[in-house]
Amino acid sequence: MMVDLDPSGQVTGREPDRANRQFLNYAFFKLDPAFRRLPHAEREELKAEFLAAAQGWTEDAPAPKGLIQRPYSLVGVRADVDFMLWRIAFDVREFQEAQGRLNRTRLMGYLTQPYNFVSMNKRSQYANRVDGSGHGLEILPGQGQYLFIYPFVKTRAWYDLTPHSRQGMMDEHIHASVPFKGVRINTSYSYGIDDQEFVVSFDSDHPQEFVDLVHRLRYTQASLYTLTDTPMFTCVKKDLAGVLDDLG
Repeated sequence: MMVDLDPSGQVTGREPDRANRQFLNYAFFKLDPAFRRLPHAEREELKAEFLAAAQGWTEDAPAPKGLIQRPYSLVGVRADVDFMLWRIAFDVREFQEAQGRLNRTRLMGYLTQPYNFVSMNKRSQYANRVDGSGHGLEILPGQGQYLFIYPFVKTRAWYDLTPHSRQGMMDEHIHASVPFKGVRINTSYSYGIDDQEFVVSFDSDHPQEFVDLVHRLRYTQASLYTLTDTPMFTCVKKDLAGVLDDLG
């Protein structure tokens, strides 16, 4: 495939793409310690109510809506968040429905949301030539026991480079990633719908492989054009009942 010499579509006057795409929502939650001072029976009742509300978002929806939700625990991994719900839908309004269900539970009175990222899936202009690059049109969530997530912003200088320069750097970036078969990359786009430009998540069963991958990518030329790539989150996949049990 040739380098796209007009990635913005300005020269060719490319028509807007209105194809149906997946939206992604990474919703992070932090528990108020006051919850742990409640009687045990009351804590269990509140957790059961929250569990039913969260699971009802996908279980009550017709299959054609394509709603997906994956829970992860961050207890003991980060101090500022305790768990994360990875939601995927074809309509961003579905995330409002999901959150509305939770807001009507008593447990939400003890929860805050320090971070909440929204993004959209689309095919990468750089990775189309690479088989298995993880940049396709359908996100396959929750394949690994761990999910590593961070919001990402490029410098403005990146967009001033020629298409050939950017493609060459991304070819190096992708080539450096090829040996790390145990890490699946999910890149989604937030231009205009959230503060970051991308949200990047990596499914893996091997944290050590992911650490080595990120370390190697620091030596690629494209890394010079990273403006921000924090905060970084290490999320441990669990069923939602297990996630809530970690809270206390």
